[in-house]
Amino acid sequence: MSGAPQTARQRRTARRPGRKLLGIDLGARRIGIAVSDDTGLIAAPVAVIDLQRGDLSDIALVATKYDVEAIVAGLPVNSMGDEGFQARDARAQCARLADLTQLPIVMWDERLTTAIAEDILAARGRSRRPRRDDLDAVAAAVMLQSYLDSHPLPRGDHSGG
Repeated sequence: MSGAPQTARQRRTARRPGRKLLGIDLGARRIGIAVSDDTGLIAAPVAVIDLQRGDLSDIALVATKYDVEAIVAGLPVNSMGDEGFQARDARAQCARLADLTQLPIVMWDERLTTAIAEDILAARGRSRRPRRDDLDAVAAAVMLQSYLDSHPLPRGDHSGG
């Protein structure tokens, strides 16, 4: 994790930590998880961890299962890009997660991901209850896709393996 805040240009040009990435949407109650495909181009929702039944070590297990190279964690910032208490909580969760895995962890702006995820699930005709159950994983996929799109792999590096 980086210590100093980055400029928008630094965030766009920062070196991508791998092809296959795990995206996490951290929350006080649930953590949504998404993973990129083997080509590193497309994010898909995979799971939601309910923190009343699981903990951060479950993320490390999912990362091992999907053989990812790094974790991209959503950073909740306000509309001006400033960090508040939720961002501090997310950074603290990532610090604890870093103790559980040797993977690099990158923080990425998650503004509007939940609203976009709600729209996606509503467009699929999902009723309110199932939507709520999938929302965090879909929000993680939206956030991870944003990161993948902003950090494309070098040309010719889209093959799996």
